Amino acid sequence: MSFRITIERNTLRFAAAHFTTFGGDCEPLHGHNYEVMVEIGGDLTPDSWVIDFSEAKRLVRELCHELDHKFLLGTANGDLSIAHAGGSYEITFGERRYVIPESDVAALEMDNTTAERLAEWFASRLASGLANLGAANVMSIAVGVEEMPGQAGWFALTLR
Repeated sequence: MSFRITIERNTLRFAAAHFTTFGGDCEPLHGHNYEVMVEIGGDLTPDSWVIDFSEAKRLVRELCHELDHKFLLGTANGDLSIAHAGGSYEITFGERRYVIPESDVAALEMDNTTAERLAEWFASRLASGLANLGAANVMSIAVGVEEMPGQAGWFALTLR
């Protein structure tokens, strides 16, 4: 048998700025009010649940808090020139140049800050958090990151 829970939206949200690169171009700096949707699948515990809803929501809210009101910087983006010194990040693409205080940046080890990559980041970090809770029964995690209503990127992770 397969069981799953879902948690979404309401308090699972964050506001952040970013830009993505694509096809040799870079979109303008802009922001979103992101909403996060999570599905966790696995066997039931002896208490007949996959994971306590409150624990799952707490973990996701903590991750949202890390990104809330930050500039999302994909530090592995080969299209950007990124320098980190003196308490700030300098990001260059062609003639565009941004200097952003380090405290305002969420530096993420990813190639692009797309909704799909953000969903992957959430799934990976959530898997670590669940493992730390001893949730060995969890077999899968799927995360959707919605940039605007009706527009979300998803990532699914199979743990065993």
